[in-house]
Amino acid sequence: MTVKPIPDGFHTLTPYLFVADVAGFLDFLTNAFGAEVTERLTSEDGVITHAEARIGDSMLMASPGKDGFPPMPTMFYVYVDDTDAAYRRALDAGASSVMEPADQFYGDRNAGVKGPAGNYWWLATRVEEVSSEELLKRSRAQGK
Repeated sequence: MTVKPIPDGFHTLTPYLFVADVAGFLDFLTNAFGAEVTERLTSEDGVITHAEARIGDSMLMASPGKDGFPPMPTMFYVYVDDTDAAYRRALDAGASSVMEPADQFYGDRNAGVKGPAGNYWWLATRVEEVSSEELLKRSRAQGK
């Protein structure tokens, strides 16, 4: 039997997070982003030692922090069908607002939230296709 070097459902790059509360993190992902938990390994005392979840077509993994690998926040840029609705769901799931939904010069409508585990989630919907030339022009006009 031939083994695939990249498992089905995964991409080349898969985020792996260390979080203080894996169960709470999975609840947030499920409620905010409709994540599907695809794997949950627990110790004999019921503590989740490893979990995998799918958001849209992307996977991520999580484990509790441990010696040498403490929980650490990160940032994600997540494309969604409706930025405003995703922003409201994330707030309802326990996130706090970092930036309310707004159209951006680069063609995305996005918003930012900070999840309960300390991670930042930038939620975006492409609303305009912007050429490289126009993007450079707009970027310079923004002072970027």
